[in-house]
Amino acid sequence: MQTRKATAVSCANVAFVKYWGNHDAKLRMPLNDSLSMNLDALTTTTTVEFDDALEQDEIVIGGEPANEKAKARVVEQLDRIRKEAKVAAKARVHSRNNFPSAAGLASSASAFAALTLAGTRAVGLDLGERSLSILARQGSGSAARSIPAGFTEWLAATNVTSTSEQSYARQLLPPDAWDLRDVIALVSADAKKIGSTEGHALAHTSPFLSERISRLPIRYHRVRRELLAKNLHDMGPDLEAEAIELHMIAMTSRPPIFYWAPGTVRVMDAVRQWRSEGLEAYYTLDAGPNVHIIVQAKDAAEVEKRVRELGEVQQVLVSGPGGGAQESEQHLF
Repeated sequence: MQTRKATAVSCANVAFVKYWGNHDAKLRMPLNDSLSMNLDALTTTTTVEFDDALEQDEIVIGGEPANEKAKARVVEQLDRIRKEAKVAAKARVHSRNNFPSAAGLASSASAFAALTLAGTRAVGLDLGERSLSILARQGSGSAARSIPAGFTEWLAATNVTSTSEQSYARQLLPPDAWDLRDVIALVSADAKKIGSTEGHALAHTSPFLSERISRLPIRYHRVRRELLAKNLHDMGPDLEAEAIELHMIAMTSRPPIFYWAPGTVRVMDAVRQWRSEGLEAYYTLDAGPNVHIIVQAKDAAEVEKRVRELGEVQQVLVSGPGGGAQESEQHLF
């Protein structure tokens, strides 16, 4: 088989309108449309090489052999790529993040976007952005949003006749269209005990999920409108409402999922206090304890300074809007 080594780099993303719950778990087709911003400072680099001489897939994450759970997810995605390319060779995969994994910072989004691009290019496939997004989505739902650049929307395609090809992400605005910053307050770098995949499955046990889904389209279109208008003042309150709502669904699932730490609440309270003092900043959270603080670039330095002064914060990351998944010549092996 004619193959080559390929490497891809992809950004994590922060969701403005959240993805929590699937209507088709196997294909990771979400219950609702979502909106996000890629994060240029949080990236995954992945190198893939298919080799007929390998007897099984070799997966290395962060310099160490992947555990069985992580390896199984990567192999499932490699199998999808092999099926698409009609090849049988096993693969050697090395992947590395420049930020904490499994801590609610969308590491699976950047990881599976990078894996999908590197894997398809390694077997000679040249898929377009939409096809890559669809394929990445099946490995990790939010990975669909890390394929396009900048600010993206992921279409759910939730009607009963929809197919996998109708749920994909596309760009709403390029990275340079809006000079936002995400000041990330890390209150814990530990891997969360309940992963997002399990959380999506448990979402259906919350008595409040149906109410969220029925009301969400109004908020979605409002956030989308303000995103396109680059209006943080009007978009910000909905960012916070989305964060609280996602965690409300998690906390009322059976069994309940508690992602927040004491530091989470401390940071959220601080952001509200700063805003009352005239500093325009809004918090959001994905499925983890760490807090994303969305601000305009002009306010980022002041917000970063204040976050660093909070005793519960272990580390601060600052990111602007990021590009889409792209190939790199800097291989990991």
